[in-house]
Amino acid sequence: MSAPLSATPWRRLPTDLATAMRPHLPATVPAVAVAVTEATPAFATVTDEKFRRDVHTAVQVALDRFLDLVGTDEPALPPRIREVFVALGAAEAREDRGPEALLAALRMAARVLLRTASQSLARLRPVDTEELIDLSDAVSAYVAELAAASTDGYALQVREQAGEDRRRHLAELLLRGDGMANAVQAAAARIGWPDLHTVVPVLLPLEQARDARFRFGADGLVVERGRDAVLVLRAGPRTTRAALSAALAGRWAVVGPALAWPQVPAAVRLAEQAAGLVEPDAGPVFVDDHLVSLTLRGEPGALAVLTERRLAPLHDLRPAQRDNLLVTLHSWLRHWGARAEVSAELFVHPQTVSYRLKRLRDRYGGDLDDPTVRLELLVVLAGLFGPPRHHAGR
Repeated sequence: MSAPLSATPWRRLPTDLATAMRPHLPATVPAVAVAVTEATPAFATVTDEKFRRDVHTAVQVALDRFLDLVGTDEPALPPRIREVFVALGAAEAREDRGPEALLAALRMAARVLLRTASQSLARLRPVDTEELIDLSDAVSAYVAELAAASTDGYALQVREQAGEDRRRHLAELLLRGDGMANAVQAAAARIGWPDLHTVVPVLLPLEQARDARFRFGADGLVVERGRDAVLVLRAGPRTTRAALSAALAGRWAVVGPALAWPQVPAAVRLAEQAAGLVEPDAGPVFVDDHLVSLTLRGEPGALAVLTERRLAPLHDLRPAQRDNLLVTLHSWLRHWGARAEVSAELFVHPQTVSYRLKRLRDRYGGDLDDPTVRLELLVVLAGLFGPPRHHAGR
């Protein structure tokens, strides 16, 4: 009576099978590789040498593992072995071949393995019918595991390619800057970026594109251009200055300003302009450090970013209140904090100047004592008010 089917049918194989087959592996491996290639029409016409090496490696790994399983209850494929066949299936998807060719090749491999194992054992001793049945069960179950791993790899690669197409579509919409809001938000939702608001573009050398895809994963989109690559990151913990400095350490990169997604083209332009201001060096360059220089060079996008950021603390005020504070701040910056001169220039009482300055400090805090912030405010206010003039009646 036949033994019941087992999840590990190789357990019933005679231990001398491995002894019989191993000496012949140097000849068996290339023979099986050639057989499965020539018997599969989709593979027979492939001339790529790497493909043939990959097939040879897969056959070698498969036969070695099968012989290791003889007489054991081990699962067919440990992770490191399974990964070989997952990768084989993924490669088929990348080559735009269907899974049928690989499955046909595995069926042919099963036939060759069964024949080779039977003949090897028969050279040692007589083989009975029960052993042949056990051998057939073991080979079938083992090759089914190989096929499952390959199919999983194929499916994973197909999903990844579909996801990459969706990611590329969103990146192109953002970089063009001409997408309708609902189309952009829908494209963002399809890649797991719901409620897209602020993004940070990063210019990279073209050779860093692949690493950036791996390094930033789902948080980044990478578009390769003719001369460089653009990494588009959704704003979050990974886009803080500290996080980006650490992630891009030792790499040439230009980090654009964090802006609302419709302003991505402007942010990329600023990154391109900033790249021309500094010598290539190890470590990222931040556009935020060069906004004043870009503004003084006549880059309107830089002034727009500076204006938005430096005047943000006053955005909730009524226009008249905001204007009075800005006029006072402009004068105060130009007169180095001399209230009497501010009072005289604006024709207002010194107490009025003091009151307005207190309101400004309530809004800006210690930033008003930061030399960099003061310079940026002066550049922004000069853009608003033009050359110094008397502000009568203010």
